[in-house]
Amino acid sequence: MGGLQVLGRTYRHLNRYREVVSVLAKHGFGDLLHVLRLDSYLEAGLKSLLLHPPEFDVATRPQRVRLALEELGPTFIKAGQHLSTRADLLPAEYLQELVRLQDDVPVFPGEEARRMVTEDLGGPLSRHFADFKTKALAAASIAQIHEASLRDGRKVVVKVERPNIRVLVAVDLEIMGHLASLAEHHLAEWRWRKPTRIVSEIARSLDREMDLSLEASHLERFAQQFRDDPTVHVPQVHRGLSSSRILTLERVSGIKADDIAALHRAGLDPRIVAERLAHHYLSMIFVHGFFHADPHPGNLLVLPGHVIAYLDFGMTGRLDRTTRETLAEVVLALVERDEAALGRGLLALADCDEEPEPRAFEADMAELMDQYAYRPLREWRLGRILEQLLSMTAKHRVRIPAELFLIVKTLTELESLTLTLDPDFDAVSAAAPLIRRINEERLQPRRLGETLAQAGRETLKLLSSAPADLREIIRQARRGRLLIEFEHKGLETPLAALDQASNRMAYAVLLGALVIGSSLLIHAGIPPHWRGVSALGLGGFLLSALMALWLLIAILRHGRL
Repeated sequence: MGGLQVLGRTYRHLNRYREVVSVLAKHGFGDLLHVLRLDSYLEAGLKSLLLHPPEFDVATRPQRVRLALEELGPTFIKAGQHLSTRADLLPAEYLQELVRLQDDVPVFPGEEARRMVTEDLGGPLSRHFADFKTKALAAASIAQIHEASLRDGRKVVVKVERPNIRVLVAVDLEIMGHLASLAEHHLAEWRWRKPTRIVSEIARSLDREMDLSLEASHLERFAQQFRDDPTVHVPQVHRGLSSSRILTLERVSGIKADDIAALHRAGLDPRIVAERLAHHYLSMIFVHGFFHADPHPGNLLVLPGHVIAYLDFGMTGRLDRTTRETLAEVVLALVERDEAALGRGLLALADCDEEPEPRAFEADMAELMDQYAYRPLREWRLGRILEQLLSMTAKHRVRIPAELFLIVKTLTELESLTLTLDPDFDAVSAAAPLIRRINEERLQPRRLGETLAQAGRETLKLLSSAPADLREIIRQARRGRLLIEFEHKGLETPLAALDQASNRMAYAVLLGALVIGSSLLIHAGIPPHWRGVSALGLGGFLLSALMALWLLIAILRHGRL
């Protein structure tokens, strides 16, 4: 996004921008805001807050990051939760702190929820529901839940989006986008990480989460992919009672997946629950390529017969077939301790401006695998290992797609839950047979035929479009419109220094001219006079003295004379 365009949009929300910057400064981030040059266009009262932040009690910077995000509200909390999965971007101490971010928001008035449901569904509530509880059952940053009963007596829950949440999120995302563009421009160590791209990922995630009709589609897709599995239950969607802001679902009653005592009382075996959860999630990720990405115990209910009910599909992930198969190769390379195959698989998943040096990359893979080489598989933690692998890619400036970090987050949470249910559960051994089967299926004649046919179609498409593309290049060259762009890397710092030096030189020339002009005015005795001396000349000397003082202060602030 263009810097000036973003800045223009940001100024339309200057009060909120001031609030964001004030909160960051209050929590001790004035140094960062100064580096981002925010004080160059914010009012004087705020500049003093940036340079002289108040005292704060929390000792560590990661803790202050979390507190600032919580104070800034839902959009920034969601952004922090997104970043808590990105081991390639932030050190471990920041990730551990961001995981603690809570959607601690008050419920909005039940009457407002009733009004929104009436507005979206049309007609009085009694036309659609026999009963609708005004008091919310639960509240989160995007929506809250109300209990209700249909006219035929069936129990449902109604998810209602928070009023004006889309406007608030849009404003915060514009501000976040501008801060990201400043970071990309002024922080060299963050430039390769593409902060603006990260904000775009957060924006897409929030857009999906705020569209409750999309969540309904996710539920229906998930139900379809597990239609033949009696151990999976998905709440029924009532499409006629839903909209983009309202989602009406079958109410499911069950036992929270981590409530061991309740499972035993109901005659259910926690070990079977752990096995089924692992089987379901491995199938979601490696077979179907569409997975429930929030395996919080509150979103997983155990029903009679060890059936697992999956709730809350606001956060889901997708993987195309190529990515699924490459990820399967990575996991198999881990199990077989093949660092060369592991390095190749990671690079196949990655996006990088320059490919890392192969020997150094493989050496790092081998060093990581040495940590696990002599441990039994049951002591391996698949989510943790994948997190370490992906964070290691940052050392080589290799960018990994956000969906893979969502998988790591999902697997890490799932492993924590399965180990709660069964301390001896071995996720790696559970995954290995499925992974091997996926890799073997790639070599089946039918699959090889499909791959060759796809390659043939792509080649044919390329050959058929080549003449037209060549004609277009020649036509643009004849018209003088053929442009070749060169990107110079690493020149930002010297260019900034040159720009600063030229500005100071121009300022000094202007200052010198003002001194000479004032001297000529005094020498010529140009009226009006003050005590026999030209007042204009004295004013010029006073102005030049102030300008010289300002230049000296600016130079000293940057530590250079």
